[in-house]
Amino acid sequence: MRDVTSRPLSHARTEKLFSYGTLQLTPVQIGTFQRELDGTADVLAGWEQNWIEITDADVLRKSGETFHPVLRHTGEPHHFVPGIVYQISKAELRHADDYESDAYERVSVTLKSGTKAWAYVGKRP
Repeated sequence: MRDVTSRPLSHARTEKLFSYGTLQLTPVQIGTFQRELDGTADVLAGWEQNWIEITDADVLRKSGETFHPVLRHTGEPHHFVPGIVYQISKAELRHADDYESDAYERVSVTLKSGTKAWAYVGKRP
């Protein structure tokens, strides 16, 4: 096993990313991060999942899916979305920003476990 303390700072996995959709797919991870991610299951409360049509050719090529899930904040505790939390580097987070279409924005969320993470949600009007 490689000693992560010797890893350059730009590769340190200091960011947490909550994924509930296509970033969980191996081909999307390989195409976006050049590696498969390991994660931990968690839940985001107060949000509900809907679907949007994606037209970005690069996103369609990586995901192979025309419709992607998107989150909308409801504030209702009985609304919840299961997902996976990944530990990634700041550089990988920028790659995730590039992958997500203009229909999404990255926001900080607190998950049911108490973990703070980034999540891509539907852009607010």
